[in-house]
Amino acid sequence: MRRALLTYMLLALAAIASAQVSPIQNPAMANRDQFGNPIDPSTQPDSLDNDTEVQSLPPKLYMWQLEETLGERTIIPADTANLDFQNTNLVEGMYGNYNYLGNLGAPRLSRIYFDRNHNAPTMFMEPFSFVYFGPSEAKFTNSNVPYTNLTYYKAGSKVTGEERFKSYFSVNVNKRLAFGFNIDYQYGRGYYANQSTSHFNGGAFASYIGRRYQLQAVYNSFYMKMNENGGIADDRYITRPEDMAQGMQQYESTNIPVNLEQTSNRNRHYYVYLTHRYRLGFDREIRVAQDTTLVADSTANGKKATPKDSVVTEFVPVTSFIHTLKIERTRRHFQAGTEPTDYYDNTYLMQGASNDSTAAFSVKNVFGVSLLEGFNKYAKAGLTAYLSHKFSRYTLLNTDSLGMPVDYSEHEVFVGGELAKRQGKTLHYNVNGEIGLLDKAIGQFRVDGSLDLNFKLGKDTVKFYAHGLVSNTLPTFYMRHYHSNHFCWDNDNMAKEFRTRVEGELEIEHWRTRLRAGMENIKNYTYLDQNALPAQHGNNIQVLSAQLKQDFKLGVFHLDNEVTWQKSSNQAILPLPEFSLYHNFYILTRLFKKVLTVQLGADVRYFTRYHAPAYQPALQQFHLQGAEDQVEIGGYPFVNAYVNLHLKRTRIFVMMYHLNASMGNRNYFTVPHYPINPRLLKIGISWNFYD
Repeated sequence: MRRALLTYMLLALAAIASAQVSPIQNPAMANRDQFGNPIDPSTQPDSLDNDTEVQSLPPKLYMWQLEETLGERTIIPADTANLDFQNTNLVEGMYGNYNYLGNLGAPRLSRIYFDRNHNAPTMFMEPFSFVYFGPSEAKFTNSNVPYTNLTYYKAGSKVTGEERFKSYFSVNVNKRLAFGFNIDYQYGRGYYANQSTSHFNGGAFASYIGRRYQLQAVYNSFYMKMNENGGIADDRYITRPEDMAQGMQQYESTNIPVNLEQTSNRNRHYYVYLTHRYRLGFDREIRVAQDTTLVADSTANGKKATPKDSVVTEFVPVTSFIHTLKIERTRRHFQAGTEPTDYYDNTYLMQGASNDSTAAFSVKNVFGVSLLEGFNKYAKAGLTAYLSHKFSRYTLLNTDSLGMPVDYSEHEVFVGGELAKRQGKTLHYNVNGEIGLLDKAIGQFRVDGSLDLNFKLGKDTVKFYAHGLVSNTLPTFYMRHYHSNHFCWDNDNMAKEFRTRVEGELEIEHWRTRLRAGMENIKNYTYLDQNALPAQHGNNIQVLSAQLKQDFKLGVFHLDNEVTWQKSSNQAILPLPEFSLYHNFYILTRLFKKVLTVQLGADVRYFTRYHAPAYQPALQQFHLQGAEDQVEIGGYPFVNAYVNLHLKRTRIFVMMYHLNASMGNRNYFTVPHYPINPRLLKIGISWNFYD
């Protein structure tokens, strides 16, 4: 592991060894038109000579992400934001909306229901959203100079602290072909016994964006190790230390007894994703205004400046033939050298120890043909039809004996279509639907649509976003089948989950206001019950949510606010806090001829009390609290103080995390029996290099 990390670090350092400091004019805005809309370079006139010397050019780059099914590109801004850098390495999220086990890279679950993402390859990867990212979250870059980002975070001491190193590198061979790599190494020693984490992600990507042929490929490998302590033995070590520490006001966190020893989880996952397409179309000539040129004046002596246009050829795509391939493999290993006799309800294979493992492998192909938007004035939207096939194989332990594992195979065939309008400034929409045809896909369907509208309100622009979903899907394989030492189930008769969701968002930039609201109805909701076993709720469950983001500014003083209200119609099955709050008060100013940006302030996170899901180490899953162990989490503010600096290409922060530790009711849990880290100092630095 250390050798692999060292290799990636040397590659990153070699990429920037010859870096030269040169002025940069906001490279994140490169490749945009006069209205600020992103430009697709593959449709632009081919006027740049491949032999042009780019070393003297100011850096220009653009980034994009992909829609996984059909590989459609979405241009995104480069990561150069100078505000709130101090929150980018918090497992609880930028606004503190995640419950987690306390340590860096630990499993987490969003308290905001509409932010929960169920697109992980298996349920065992789903709690690692801080570490894992799929093909749709991978970032591709195209630039006229090599681009590198190095980021380093550190907190606490060498005994209990945490460190993280991230690197991203991209370089263009020419204006169409680019490749790069990324690494992410996280190491959390842990402020509580038997809690350490060590995660490593390394990957490579490549893209070719030609006029007719386009290809994007990405490979990522994840290796995640964590020790499991089962939570602390008694919450009073945190909430009432004077009762547990012979009158002392505080108990050393590393000395607090925990429930498990010699227990660990290992997750290995990799995927290869490829999307490519060939576009048919035609060429047409367009006039492009060039710089003024000195030409002879027949009516006067000398010369005068006269605009001169040139005629270039533009490629207009009409039809695309699309192929997308995704191969992925996941393996999980749970091991315990010793176990308490009363910690688990059931034991199927071994007494006093565990050695569980499972593996999943899948191959998915998607073939599509698309009639593209905008090739003439009547083509107001693009239309795509596609066919997908996914083969999956799962390997489980055989609990009937200690013999060979047992394999399960599944096929899923879907036919789908998409209607989308992505061009223009005012209205964009996308509707994608698919229905199952064979094997496990029979009876399953999904229709997903989104819309965004930009319109004027006085002198301001209002952005409206809407999203809708109707789906009827089978619970995931591991909710239907799983075999291990302490948990075993085969639920072939599970009903399909039927979900309907509607949500909308309104943003008024001049008012610094963003309002979001949503509603979802779920029938046959599938969850892990009080015994951490799969169950379904046959009746309907409704979730209502409203979120207001309102920021205020008075001179150099800023107050950013996020208030989320949500209501579950069945708190016993789907528990949610009624309110989640985030407030950030800071001073924002520029010093030294406005070269240095300084953000100095403090923020607070708070959510109302509720019966938050508990955590089961043998499954790495969150589940309903046990009937005999009901505790309420919440009602405690988490306060951080920080200074955040941005100097040209460098961002630095210093944060005092959990400033209010040992104050108030000391109920600083977000998961039952798993306290967050005590007060500690965190620092971080990030460099961008364009050379």
